[in-house]
Amino acid sequence: MRARIPAAVIVLLTGVSLTASVPPAGSAERPVAGAAPTVAEPRPEPRPEIPAPAVPMDAFQQSLNGLVTADRFPGAIAAVQEPGDGGVRDYTAGVGDLATGAPAPVNGYVRIGSNTKSFVAVVVLQLVAEGRVELHRSIQTYLPGLVPRGKDISVRQLLQHTSGLPNYTEHMEDEDFDERRHVYRTPEELLKIAFAQGQVFPPGAGWQYSNTGYVVLGLMIERLTGHPVAEEIGTRVITPLGLRETYFPAARDESIRAPHPRGYEDDPRDDVTESDPSWAWAAGQMIATPRDLNTFFRALLVEGRLLGPVELAEMRTTVDTYDQMWPGVRYGLGLTSTPLSCGGVYWGHGGDVPGFETRGGVRDDGRAVQVAVTAGPDGRAQHLHVVAAVDRAMCG
Repeated sequence: MRARIPAAVIVLLTGVSLTASVPPAGSAERPVAGAAPTVAEPRPEPRPEIPAPAVPMDAFQQSLNGLVTADRFPGAIAAVQEPGDGGVRDYTAGVGDLATGAPAPVNGYVRIGSNTKSFVAVVVLQLVAEGRVELHRSIQTYLPGLVPRGKDISVRQLLQHTSGLPNYTEHMEDEDFDERRHVYRTPEELLKIAFAQGQVFPPGAGWQYSNTGYVVLGLMIERLTGHPVAEEIGTRVITPLGLRETYFPAARDESIRAPHPRGYEDDPRDDVTESDPSWAWAAGQMIATPRDLNTFFRALLVEGRLLGPVELAEMRTTVDTYDQMWPGVRYGLGLTSTPLSCGGVYWGHGGDVPGFETRGGVRDDGRAVQVAVTAGPDGRAQHLHVVAAVDRAMCG
């Protein structure tokens, strides 16, 4: 069966190893003016598999099992990092490959979709700290002539989905994903899809998730730094944090590093693991493991290793999403806050691309949780069950 991009992915796209890092390769297909030639990094050796733990039948494990048995996700993988220097607990449920029946790999690589936006937002806010970007300035200031009504749209509005720009992925909904999943697209082609549509609302007059804004921000980063956005994320975030299991795939790289589960869509299941992620680019192209995502969000939000207090406060200043994502969620600058059943909130993002959904984040005390399932949710109920599994781990 041929896969179409599910409505949940169209709307959301949304929306721990501490050793030395291998920076992600930039796109050789898109040289940036003024950038020095780059040398392709050697592909790393496959990571040795982490032995599967004895399955602890706690409430969180039961939630993951339910995602497989009741919601019929092929597999689920997760990591829970305890506060402070507490340990990491890895969880799996289901299978990692429907064809072979191989178990879901512990801490496997997955496509993290719109979690990419948090990495992009960090780079933008670092440029703010360096005096190279001002959040209130219009995007016309930095990319003259690119964005319709660009003089009326601020950098902050692009980061916070209040720009009113149409979401280009909504206008790819009728495309057959199997027919285009091996097609490379440039950011400019993605913007052409968006800008053929009218403004959704006047800038600043509403909230609607728009991947288009983050494609624009990716181009702004490249214009200001003279480097590919993948290189800036690598230099500013991945390498300093030692994220060995996080990367921005190079142009036309359809693979996922091993070990990884297969990703599926539709019913009967269609394997969509190998696909060209360029259609998501700065809005959702990255790949990581659950442990690495926990390390990233802890470093950003608890340890203060990526942003200063002023920029982090800007990032955590939120607006209402009117339940367009999931109940109670508010949106900052490339960051969400989600209320917990046990009180308080957790901060993170989440991501959806064909074959994978990830949800999670970190509490203020440092407990971090990431859950990945290996198919797009078939409706809002399944999606909310993944969110509920995160809550169970956060409050456990």
